[in-house]
Amino acid sequence: MEDRSTAICIRDGRILLVAREHSSRVTRWSLPGGKRTVSETPAEACRRELVEETSISPLSLDYLFQFGGLAKRHYVFLAELAPDVPARASNEIAACGWFTPRKIATLPASVPTREIVALFIRRCAHPALK
Repeated sequence: MEDRSTAICIRDGRILLVAREHSSRVTRWSLPGGKRTVSETPAEACRRELVEETSISPLSLDYLFQFGGLAKRHYVFLAELAPDVPARASNEIAACGWFTPRKIATLPASVPTREIVALFIRRCAHPALK
């Protein structure tokens, strides 16, 4: 099973998603994150991936839960951000966007993204998303 680190970033009642580009168009949205290297902890991988994909360096990361799929295990973290820090697409990411949980349910998004967001909302009831 592949280990991945996944970040949930919240601002103004919205969650940050990223999208890759394929054939000059955005394909599907997902939470920022990616594979961790052998020498990284899940938190270190989450921090690195967030910086690489969005140029955001989180103030802190709080471990939330593990989410297991068929072939991947996500270590999910809540990233605390400085106020008004911009998310800028970089590396393999074509776009960054802030979406309400309700909107995420209607976007072309990966199944793990939808399920991780839903689990986060059910379990954590973050005050910014009420």
